[in-house]
Amino acid sequence: MELKKIAVVGAGTMGNGISQVLSVAGLEVVMTDVAAAQLERATETISGSLERLIKKEKMTAAEKSAVMGRIRTSTDIGAIGDCDLVIEAATENLELKLKIFAQMDKIARKEAVIATNTSSISITRLAASTGRPDQVIGMHFFNPVAMMALVELIRGLQTSDATFAAVEALAKKVGKSPVQVRNSPGFVVNRMLCPMINEAIFALAEGLATAAQIDEAMKLGANHPIGPLALCDLIGLDVELAVMQVLYEGFKDPKYRPAPLLVDMVEAGYLGRKAKRGFFSYG
Repeated sequence: MELKKIAVVGAGTMGNGISQVLSVAGLEVVMTDVAAAQLERATETISGSLERLIKKEKMTAAEKSAVMGRIRTSTDIGAIGDCDLVIEAATENLELKLKIFAQMDKIARKEAVIATNTSSISITRLAASTGRPDQVIGMHFFNPVAMMALVELIRGLQTSDATFAAVEALAKKVGKSPVQVRNSPGFVVNRMLCPMINEAIFALAEGLATAAQIDEAMKLGANHPIGPLALCDLIGLDVELAVMQVLYEGFKDPKYRPAPLLVDMVEAGYLGRKAKRGFFSYG
């Protein structure tokens, strides 16, 4: 099973990043989103990212043109119909993903593999909502997609060996380092990372230190390249909250309860970099 034409459903931060990485590797990409404006922003983001590579002399103008030419956009999810692999990259919301999975399962050709970029939701549950559960897999990229080497490959209870092998080969083809992970809330990275970020938010709320001091302490004391609160701003506070809620519901363990300050900030619309305001300002 060779995956040559790939659809990406959702053109947000992760969706456009995944589309860029696939196209740079020479694959044909169909990027879909319900909003035309989002597709325009995604195209501009990819173009800007490639332009920076040109300035660094890591890409030529002709290569950029070829990459952009391999990405087709559409507001019609029906455009995924002839693809070998469909990667869902929508917001981290179970009901929304189940709705999209039903659409993808209906439209995608019967041989197509369906993957999800979920950072925490059960692959088994998503797979069970389709008529092809053996062809469903988790393919969790990390932000920023173009720079981060890891892809968590998560097998649902039903995922076949052939599906796993095909997606693993694709991940390697696009220059990523895939790691096989068992289906469990938060998988590996977010099960450890998001509670750390959540604890940093508790520390901030308790007045243990300022946001800048907390981040500086973790950078200097743990050799982290970015502090937990700045990282939360990069990820998105709404995404952090969604993952913590999945962990809390999945394990029923109070150690995973979301920090009240995190909930307050999400309700206020302070979602981090994408909203120009989170634990830090990005005016």
